[in-house]
Amino acid sequence: MADKSLVSEMRQVQMAIELIELGARLQVLETETDLSRARLIKLYKEVRGMSPPKGMLPFSTDWFVTWLPNIHSSLFYNIYQRLLEDCECDRMGAFVRAFKLYLEQLSLEEEAEPVLGLTRAWTLIRFFESELLELCECTSCHGRFVVHAHTPPQGFVCGICQPPSRAGKTRKRRQAAANRRQQSGDGAELLDTRRRQA
Repeated sequence: MADKSLVSEMRQVQMAIELIELGARLQVLETETDLSRARLIKLYKEVRGMSPPKGMLPFSTDWFVTWLPNIHSSLFYNIYQRLLEDCECDRMGAFVRAFKLYLEQLSLEEEAEPVLGLTRAWTLIRFFESELLELCECTSCHGRFVVHAHTPPQGFVCGICQPPSRAGKTRKRRQAAANRRQQSGDGAELLDTRRRQA
């Protein structure tokens, strides 16, 4: 009996470490493991080299139905659901594997960045389990996308088939700002070098 208990605890510690490495917040760890808060904080410090961040978890379903987060959330949740149905994974096993596959998929695209962090992905699963969100099939591409529960399926068109008018402009603006910062930084370094030489 003691051996089973030890094996179970070791599995819990291993899962906590994996979740911490993927960016889990303390609240996620407390909910998904039986380990004490003190033990989790110690583990977090050992893995990340710092104390866990404070603050509340995201609690609004609205973020998941906005344009870019919706595309990423839908990709992740479809992977998660497929793993649950076809691979006979347990809930957390499917969750961790789905999140890793989501990150792997994005790494294949040169300019793609993860929009969905692990804590948001976990919150998404919880919203589905609470029946606050569901999947709806796009009438154009037939992909399944995250929507608020009880959204009428008739005439639903996803954000990929019908992007909003400002779609993608945020990334261009962010890239332009980063370029400006780099150029001004290069200019400051050049000025500093000239001052030292003078």
